[in-house]
Amino acid sequence: MGGAVKVASIWIIAILLAVAALSWWSKVLRRGEVVPGEYNAQSEEHANMTVEQLRIDVSRLALPQGRMVGTAGHESARSYLLDRLQKMGVSGYADTGLELPYEVNGNRYTNLIGKVAGANPALAPALLAAHYDTCGPFPGADDNAAAIAILLALAERWSHAPLERTVVFAFFDAEEPPSFLGPEMGSIHFYHHQRTTPIHCAVVLDLVGHDVPMPGLEDLVFVTGMESNAQFAEIIESSGGGAPIKIVPALNRYIGDLSDHHIFRINERPYLFFSCAHWEHYHQPTDTHEKLNYEKMAALGEYLAELTEKVCGAALDAPFEGYDSTPAELRLMRRAIGPLVESMGFALNNRRDIDRVVMAIASQFGL
Repeated sequence: MGGAVKVASIWIIAILLAVAALSWWSKVLRRGEVVPGEYNAQSEEHANMTVEQLRIDVSRLALPQGRMVGTAGHESARSYLLDRLQKMGVSGYADTGLELPYEVNGNRYTNLIGKVAGANPALAPALLAAHYDTCGPFPGADDNAAAIAILLALAERWSHAPLERTVVFAFFDAEEPPSFLGPEMGSIHFYHHQRTTPIHCAVVLDLVGHDVPMPGLEDLVFVTGMESNAQFAEIIESSGGGAPIKIVPALNRYIGDLSDHHIFRINERPYLFFSCAHWEHYHQPTDTHEKLNYEKMAALGEYLAELTEKVCGAALDAPFEGYDSTPAELRLMRRAIGPLVESMGFALNNRRDIDRVVMAIASQFGL
């Protein structure tokens, strides 16, 4: 990174920090008190997504020994997920049931793929995905038990009230190194060897349980893939009105394929990837369940419920990456951080402005 770009990035970060401080003090003056990273009572009224169940699911999955492929922890996680899905009445994606075992280079893996049948079986299913393995003997609360817990909550919701379109719930194996982007990666194997129908859209979650480590901006959630289909702009913008999270879009090319959305992107299927980016506990023994923000997870779950219902009702028949997502990105960024940034003299008017902000955020958070 060149010296001028470094200076620009540092300046933008400084602006964001200063703006966050102003926002913090404005809350103090307005309400008399504030606890950074926590939501007020009104914002906790996003009904139906049970915070306590999210806690239970994460704590049961985020064991100290981790969930590495081939270990007792991996087997324990697989058994727990099977039990949860079966008790909800979620059926298997394949006729053989929820477990889709496979073997690559003599190593055995298992994707767990369920579905909640929609009213119209002729429609291609939407797919919601999260990997369930860990990269080492780490608890993996944020990576990726948090995402799994949110998907379980959505599966339970729609098992009682199915949508028009079938929703597939994919808990992929072998996402972490050394399997990442290899033929044994669960999402890649599923797409090429276990998938039986076209996929309407893939919504992938990874690292979605923590506060973004920047004062005043803890409630950010990043999304890539809005550029993959022209209808996503309106869907993302219109979802989650009043939700206590801020959705910040970024082109996937800014960060690359960091998770299971990779195989859907390269095959030109509409996709969305949600993440709170890396943090200090990423791939560490300290990635434990008590560090997560379960209220934020619940809010994201409510947002995803609304978004998925709209995705299921949309044709998504526009050409892949066939439009300029810049106007929608600008609107969403202004909504999330724009007014505060602009009050400090920084503009959000074009792609160049977006590039600068994204560069600063990526530098700060390691996205």
